[in-house]
Amino acid sequence: MNLLFLTCANEEEANNIARTLLERKQIVCAKLLPVNSQFLWKKSIDTAEEALLVMESDESRFADVEKTVKELHSYEQFVLIGLPITQMASGVEEWLKSEMEL
Repeated sequence: MNLLFLTCANEEEANNIARTLLERKQIVCAKLLPVNSQFLWKKSIDTAEEALLVMESDESRFADVEKTVKELHSYEQFVLIGLPITQMASGVEEWLKSEMEL
């Protein structure tokens, strides 16, 4: 299982991406959080009010998730990060496999 993080331009974009990923069974869950981001972009410090998607998926689906995000995301360079999950509550792995038809 992987935990994915993706910053989006706004809540509408984040909801659209999350819904599409769910419909395509590339993720099993998405949580949306408002964030105030500070980052380097084109040699300058920039800030933005963004929406952060925190998503659960299977590690094998990362390339598919990235492809879908590329289709839908408005940023020239979006940040999608996947982290492996080493521990989880009992039943979570079965839920993920069942929903993603693994």
